[in-house]
Amino acid sequence: MKNIMRPTRRSILRAGAASAAVLAMPAYLRAQSQSVKIGILQPVTGALAQDGEFGRMGAEMAIKEINDSGGLKGLGGAKLEMVFGDARSNPEAGTQEVEKMQADGVAAIVGGFASPICLAATQAAARYDLPYIVDVGVSDPIVQRGLKNTFRFAPGFGIVTGFALDNLVKLNDGAGKPAKTVVLVHEDGLFGSGLAKLMQTELPKRGFEILETIAHPTPARDMSNVALRIRSLNPDLVIPSSYYGEFVLLARTMQQQRIRPKGVYAVLNGAASNYRFVKEFPEAANGIMDCNHWYDPRNPKALELKKQVEAQGKVFAYNVPLNYSCVKLLADAINRAGSADRAKIIEALNTSTFKDHIMPYGETKFVNGQNMGAAPVNTQVQGNDIKVIFPDTFADAKPQFPVTG
Repeated sequence: MKNIMRPTRRSILRAGAASAAVLAMPAYLRAQSQSVKIGILQPVTGALAQDGEFGRMGAEMAIKEINDSGGLKGLGGAKLEMVFGDARSNPEAGTQEVEKMQADGVAAIVGGFASPICLAATQAAARYDLPYIVDVGVSDPIVQRGLKNTFRFAPGFGIVTGFALDNLVKLNDGAGKPAKTVVLVHEDGLFGSGLAKLMQTELPKRGFEILETIAHPTPARDMSNVALRIRSLNPDLVIPSSYYGEFVLLARTMQQQRIRPKGVYAVLNGAASNYRFVKEFPEAANGIMDCNHWYDPRNPKALELKKQVEAQGKVFAYNVPLNYSCVKLLADAINRAGSADRAKIIEALNTSTFKDHIMPYGETKFVNGQNMGAAPVNTQVQGNDIKVIFPDTFADAKPQFPVTG
């Protein structure tokens, strides 16, 4: 018969003391063998799948870099663990994924991409005081609802429109004011409609006449009617605000129909600052300008990241460095909080002075959830490349305008 070891009072006391010692250890030491879950929300199926994949790629690269370099220093080397959610290109799916991430115990969420998804997902996260860093989501109501959990790292369309129009005036004046008339083309959702409304107010103040504002759905399979209307109006400028597929259709249709305004000056366009568009349709893309999110072309880390992406045969779109930087921002906040506690992360984001990113923003400063250091740049497709033309501090080329005589 086997001897059964019965616990003695001394062994119980020893075990209790050991347990107490573990519990008394600083949290950062206990975290050494743990991980911190963070939610990455992107639309990787549906109409916005391409942009969602760009965003996921940037987030994954940042997580790998952080983990490979020793993890979260403020938590004793704890690793970041990605909990990915597919927003499926619609707000309802985005909200469902937030609920799943909440159940899975994430410390914070990054991403969303499209304004409707971000609007719904941030609201859902707010119910749990779950920190949410918006990557793109340019609609300003996202950060105008007083949500304490929501932080947008990139500029919204109010900031972008101001920069875009100031630079448009500079561009037009420098060329002898060849552009006087404009046609606005925009997707009919939250992003495009809001932007068009701002343009309708601000362009006339700067001396431009708006001939017409044309809305289109997303997704759209044909842009012939839009192109024909542009031809009949014969504007000096076309200003489109659309997602990738719709603008590629419009640009190709205009090229095929030989519609040649003096310039196409896009604002927050899904294709105009996309190397895939330039590579696949160089003639349709050539000369198109855009005011959009972009990486800092002077930053060695940004150039190295671009090189890594292209070495895999993939496209380096703005979503990649933007989401890379958002995850780095979150990691910095967790490190400074010294905790995965949501309230402490929110406090750390509110006081953030983060500058170890690869965007042309300078030091991060959140005011009511908006990073006031965030600013767009103007790019132009010149030949087979995308060049920065404004502001001068980041420019690597001179603008070519008018594009046609």
